[in-house]
Amino acid sequence: MKKLLSFLVIFIFTFSYSQELKDFTIPKGYEKILETKGDLDKDGKDETVIVFNTDKTTDSESPGLVRKFYILKNVNGKLKIWKENSTLIFDSKTGFYPNDNKLELIVKNNCLIINQMYFTNSRHTDTSKHTFRFQNGDFYLIGVSINYDDTCEYNFKNEINFSTGKVIVSEEYSDCDDGSNRKIPENYYKEFTYKLPKLIKMNEYKMGKNEIKIPNSNKSFNF
Repeated sequence: MKKLLSFLVIFIFTFSYSQELKDFTIPKGYEKILETKGDLDKDGKDETVIVFNTDKTTDSESPGLVRKFYILKNVNGKLKIWKENSTLIFDSKTGFYPNDNKLELIVKNNCLIINQMYFTNSRHTDTSKHTFRFQNGDFYLIGVSINYDDTCEYNFKNEINFSTGKVIVSEEYSDCDDGSNRKIPENYYKEFTYKLPKLIKMNEYKMGKNEIKIPNSNKSFNF
C-alpha cells in the first residue's frame, strides 16, 4: 500500500511538472558557453544548467552580449524550463581584459554556485561567488563572497553566510615596491553577525545594490 501511494505521489508530481513547465529549445541566435548538471531539489535527479550568449547587447560604451542561464528539469525525457535569469552573469565584454574573464557554475550540496572574475583595470580584479539554494518553492541567495585584489597594493575580501548570519570582512595591504613613499594602511579584520529580514530570491537579487554596515566603524560593503 505504501509503495502504491509513493508511486501515485511521484506520478502526480511528475505530471504536474510536465503541465506547468515549458519545453526548452535553444532560442535562435543564442550560443551555449557553459553547461553543468547536478541535483538542486534533492529529488535524486540531476537538473541541467546552461549559460548562453544571447543575441542582445548591453547599453554601454563597449557593448557586450547579454548572458542568460536556464535551470532545466528532465521530465519524461524532455528538458523543461524551471528557472531562467539574465541579470546574474556578467556580459561578454565586462572588464578591462574580457578574454581573461572567468566564469564557472557548479552544483554542490544541492546548491547552485556562480563563480565569476573580471579585471576592473589593468591591475585590479573582482572575484565573486554567489550561492543559491532551492527552498520554499524558489531559489534564494544564501551566501556571497567578494574579493577585490590588486597585484601588489591590497586584497579585500567580504563574505556572508545568510543561513548562519556570519560575516567576515578582511582588508590586507602591502608595499608595491615601486619606489614610492606611500604609507601602507593597517590591515583590518572583522567578524560579526548580520541577519537579513528575509532571504533574497534569485530573480529579485540586484548585484552590488545591497549594503551592510560594519558595526563600530564607518565602513560598509555592498553585495
